[in-house]
Amino acid sequence: MVLNYIWIAFFLIAFVFGAFQLCMGDTTIFQKIVDSTFDTSKSAFEISLGLTGVLALWLGIMKIGERAGVVNALARVLSPVFTKLFPDIPKNHPAMGSIFMNIASNMLGLDNAATPTGLKAMQQMQELNTRKDTATNPMIMFLVLNTSGLTIIPTTILAFRASYGAASPTDVFIPILLATTIATLAGIIITSAWQRINIFQPVLLATMTGLVAFVGLVVWSFGQMDKDTLGTVTSIASNLILLGIIIIFILTGLFRKVNVYDAFIEGAKEGFTTAVRIIPYLVAILVAVGVFRASGAMDMLIDGIAWTVKQCGINTDFVGALPTALMKPLSGSGARGLMLETMKTYGPDSFVGRLSCIFQGSTDTTFYILAVYFGSVSIKYTRHAVACGLLADLVGVIAAVFIAYIFF
Repeated sequence: MVLNYIWIAFFLIAFVFGAFQLCMGDTTIFQKIVDSTFDTSKSAFEISLGLTGVLALWLGIMKIGERAGVVNALARVLSPVFTKLFPDIPKNHPAMGSIFMNIASNMLGLDNAATPTGLKAMQQMQELNTRKDTATNPMIMFLVLNTSGLTIIPTTILAFRASYGAASPTDVFIPILLATTIATLAGIIITSAWQRINIFQPVLLATMTGLVAFVGLVVWSFGQMDKDTLGTVTSIASNLILLGIIIIFILTGLFRKVNVYDAFIEGAKEGFTTAVRIIPYLVAILVAVGVFRASGAMDMLIDGIAWTVKQCGINTDFVGALPTALMKPLSGSGARGLMLETMKTYGPDSFVGRLSCIFQGSTDTTFYILAVYFGSVSIKYTRHAVACGLLADLVGVIAAVFIAYIFF
């Protein structure tokens, strides 16, 4: 229901701002908005089409893992923790293994593996859902973990900084890691409070403490490396882990006498149907975001925030990077474009340039994830998913600003 009103608001606000721009003399504004609807609907289809091959590959691999018992083994190992965080999922259910695979892929920046495993987890949770059109508590917790965007290795951002000539492309690595960890912990706490999950349970509290300790260890370890070594290590580690998962699944299937090829084909077929199923949801959300941006509403919102901050006597250095932060929940490609535009305008080593990179890495595309994941299982009523996801994003943005001031 919340997503319904937000979707309507995007179009109404775009129309109002377009009318205002017309009154100010911009006679092409409505043409720009209409053009945006065609461009973004085409982009939505292309994104879905681009996902088809990746979904077929990884859902095929996941099917091998299921047949071989790897996913169930992961579920049993993670059961003590995940049964506390996802109390409505039965102990040792295969969804636990898929959830872990998704979270691990996101942490390592393996986007190609994260989306298919996430969609698989949603399908498995949907099997437990008694109200097929309404999001369950585990689905919402899972979505918030995705939208808070915990990433240990922000490979893409570091590569863009290097391509734009940053003196030290990796200088945002630790700030991004800190901001995304804070956003993830905030997402868990907010959603747990909403769902009345006791986060002070010993196992859950120990896991969250362990996460913070692990992030601290990564920060310390990577802090000892120079930029060239760090780039090499992250690239090798990411690709080695990705290939390692495939090999382990295949070898385990071979050991368990599973017909690996047939299992892969069966899973790959699911990838195609899933890609087709999410097209309407992607078109809906991306077109709404496109008209909102084309109308000039985003620019006016930024200008309004800048004026308000200035009137309050607060330092306004961070305002130049806010377009990236505001666009990130709406569109990953849009936020990436704004990040690159910010680095080009202000310089990759400027405060604003660095902050835009931290914004890009500290949270994920909330509305895109909601559209894809919920759309894949035909969920219409998202309940508190949007509120929890956006609150986690807000915490991540605020944390990013403070961390940027501390570091830079």
